[in-house]
Amino acid sequence: MRIAIALLLVAAAPVLAHQHGEQWALANEYPATSLPGEGDEAFAKLVADETQGGISVVTMPDGKMGYKSRDQLKAVADGKVAMADTFGGAIADAEPVFGLASLPFIAPTIADARALYDAARPSYEAAFERHNQKLLYATPWPPSGLWTKVPADTVEAVAKLRIRTYDKTGTDVFTHLGAKAAVVSFNDLAPKLASGEIDAVLSSGDGGAGRKLWEHLPRFTEINYAIPLSFTTVNLDRWSALDDATRAGILKAASEVEARQWKALEARLEQNYARMRAQGMTISTQVTPGLRQRLREEGRDATIEWAQRAGPEAREILERR
Repeated sequence: MRIAIALLLVAAAPVLAHQHGEQWALANEYPATSLPGEGDEAFAKLVADETQGGISVVTMPDGKMGYKSRDQLKAVADGKVAMADTFGGAIADAEPVFGLASLPFIAPTIADARALYDAARPSYEAAFERHNQKLLYATPWPPSGLWTKVPADTVEAVAKLRIRTYDKTGTDVFTHLGAKAAVVSFNDLAPKLASGEIDAVLSSGDGGAGRKLWEHLPRFTEINYAIPLSFTTVNLDRWSALDDATRAGILKAASEVEARQWKALEARLEQNYARMRAQGMTISTQVTPGLRQRLREEGRDATIEWAQRAGPEAREILERR
């Protein structure tokens, strides 16, 4: 029913546009309570103000449009949806550079992650343009960790996991550690967790807290695996059809939201931990030296493999970080 309602809204867009300005649906697989979801809402409000109602952004979190992150790249390119907020790791098969921020342990701090994003922004823009869309802004996620049923702070414990990862690189890392790892869309997690098919999730406390992973996985181990990105884009044909003043207003809104998102990340980890602890979760901030070393080794190998696939431009970004 949610999908049907979303499609009706899209179908009604020409009428609504005539009465209240142009309406753009903003698809997002992740919850409204996640940092990207909150950014969507802030962007919609700012766009309405900056364009004086000329553009109305309707947020569609929790996969309400029927698209998973891996589908959103093509959906925006084809004009099936005007906008999307898309997790980069999920679309790295289309363009390896989209998975840059999801590489393990290459940006250990928020400052490092921001510097990497700034260096890679032109490459992100060019890659999205190849897929008929304009990059507006990016949202960083809090550092990824391990959601599990049992402690996961040793190599032996990790090797026993049936773990959901969010990209090929993560799958390779945890497979080499002995775990049974597979890429699973966030929207597909609930039934797999309920059935026991998956007993661990690689995710930040942010997305996980939004989906209440604690109902199935009462432990979180902080490994600071990556600070990945979600990208908010708009169909390039829609963008090109706008007048200069409207485009300037949307870019101003996008710039403000991007600054907000990076600033919000600074306090987000502790906020998430507080919410998780309130649900009775156990949070571990230490792993054994042996696991830390193996994670770094596998992460380094995965990054080398990614760089070979991504080409010289991506390798240059890594070298300059």
